[in-house]
Amino acid sequence: MTTVFSQPSTLPYELPPLDTITAQDLIDGVREGIEDHSAQIREIADSTEPATFQNTFVALELAGQPLRRAVATAWNIIPSHGTPEMQAAEVEIMAMITAHNDSVEMDPALTARLAQADVSALSGEDARLVEVVTLHRRLAGAELGEHERTHLAALNEEISRLSTAFGQRTSADLNEAGVLLSEEEAAGLSASQLAATAAAAREAGHESGHLLTLILPSSQPALSVLESSEARRRLHESSVSRGSAEEGGTLSLALRVVALRAQRAQLLGFADHAALTLAERSETDLSKVTALLDAAVPAALVNATLEDERIAEFQGAPTQPWDRARGLAGIAAKEYGVDGAALREWFELDRVLEDGVFRAAKLVYGVTLTPRPDLPVHHPDARVWEVFDEDGSGLGLFIGDFFTRPTKRGGAWMNSLRDGASALDERPVVMNNLNIPAPAEGEPALCTLDDVHTLFHEFGHALHALFSTARYPSLAGTAVPRDIVEYPSQVNELWAEHPQILPHYAVHVRTGEPLPEGTLDALKAAATWGEGFATSEYLAAALLDLDWHGLAAGEEVEDALEFEERALASHGFDPATLPPRYRTGYFQHIFESGYSAGYYSYFWAEVLDADTVEWFEEQPDVRAAGQRFREEFLARGNTRDALESYRAFRGRDAGTEPLLRRRGLLES
Repeated sequence: MTTVFSQPSTLPYELPPLDTITAQDLIDGVREGIEDHSAQIREIADSTEPATFQNTFVALELAGQPLRRAVATAWNIIPSHGTPEMQAAEVEIMAMITAHNDSVEMDPALTARLAQADVSALSGEDARLVEVVTLHRRLAGAELGEHERTHLAALNEEISRLSTAFGQRTSADLNEAGVLLSEEEAAGLSASQLAATAAAAREAGHESGHLLTLILPSSQPALSVLESSEARRRLHESSVSRGSAEEGGTLSLALRVVALRAQRAQLLGFADHAALTLAERSETDLSKVTALLDAAVPAALVNATLEDERIAEFQGAPTQPWDRARGLAGIAAKEYGVDGAALREWFELDRVLEDGVFRAAKLVYGVTLTPRPDLPVHHPDARVWEVFDEDGSGLGLFIGDFFTRPTKRGGAWMNSLRDGASALDERPVVMNNLNIPAPAEGEPALCTLDDVHTLFHEFGHALHALFSTARYPSLAGTAVPRDIVEYPSQVNELWAEHPQILPHYAVHVRTGEPLPEGTLDALKAAATWGEGFATSEYLAAALLDLDWHGLAAGEEVEDALEFEERALASHGFDPATLPPRYRTGYFQHIFESGYSAGYYSYFWAEVLDADTVEWFEEQPDVRAAGQRFREEFLARGNTRDALESYRAFRGRDAGTEPLLRRRGLLES
């Protein structure tokens, strides 16, 4: 059988024909790709030629290109446009991929063949490939006996099935948890928000009212503007109660995933799942990770308490969880002159992209982006740009899909359709997905300041991939340890409020007036206001993740919510008054999206990020500084140890003081 993935696409940069690919195309492509890849694996494993680096490790690395194309396309389309047909395909594809990966990673003949190759004289990227592949295969069970390999494959199959179900159920819960408000209850929403929520209500079959759809985290954007305390309470409780159904909900799925992961870790010789996952991180010592998090908790909670006290004084009543966002916004407006809701009028999506995100990329790295409306996309909302380097050479393609819709997963993310690997003579094709509320027809798309930062953040991931100079695809771009991958994206947020960037995109959508003088200074003055709450809700989620995945095999939990409450209380948190950013029932990052025992990575990477931002602010030549960061870190991917790349760029290890200063946890 020949599928759309059997040969490279003839479109620019081998972009797949995204507009015509069906769910069945993805299933067929993966099935045929597995057959093709399995045949190549047998050739490598059963070869009678003397084993060399080229005919073992390199051959393994470059095998299975049709499968690679099919899987990359599936993992870009399905989360972004998960129609019922695509969701059904996801279940089938995950089962096939999990079984196939196990068959390759635990193939005893292949393991023996790789061990025969003399790799002692290798250096640089070649040596790194051997190191990464060998460690990954060991952690995937390559060195287990036959009985243990069979058991591990069964565990992986069940974990994969349950994780897929968790992700799909989380998306369904997001749609089902929307809150319908009356005209009176919707007071506080802007005119454009009223129009968009009224349209959402009609689309959902309601004759009247305003439907507030939810985003993935606990805190919902509308909480900062809704005037009705009762409306805020309903929205808050709808958000934090997601996944709490006793039968068939995400909590039961999470419990089973946690138990199976613990069994898998034990089988592989680790105390728990957290210890297993850290074996492939830049920092493998869990005690150092937890020490960083735990050290930040007391100061964060003190700041959060002080914020709640100021909110209570501001509103003349005790602070309830659903009051916090509105109180923080009100005080920011009164004391710092920062009105988050009004700021949306200065952040029109296209202008933020073209004159903000893309302008910063040119200022710092010399790259430019040109729209390519002639190229196919998976959904009408998505758009394509071609990315060019300073010398005019093509770097790759960037796809942006920015609006929320019922078929899209919650949150924001970046994925690659093609990697930048010179061994395959390919350039990157990358996609950013966000969940900005779509405007009513004929209205401009407006962003919150958080949306603006997310646009810069996700494009930071895209640049990390686009700048790849790696030879091998598994070492290219964002294929770095999980606790490093958020570092470049967080650094890119620096440019959102940079004085050489912000004035170009922060222009009033109706009048064309620039952002009022002093607003940038006000934003900087207010930078740490609300950080007590923001840091606390993040730390609560990161520590909850580690507590779930610190359970050993046999430590069964019967009541997920009871465990969650006890775990959070052990760190000083009260989820009833300050919910974690993600509660167990909708913690998609750790139960479906690859961040299990790794949600701390944002904070860990922020140590590097904050140190790097202070370095950038000291540099007299932004372009030269950007080139150094690009060459020594971004372009390297995983071709050398990430912290070695950091030291090559920065000249030393990162200190924690810049992070603590940023978070308001340390005096300047």
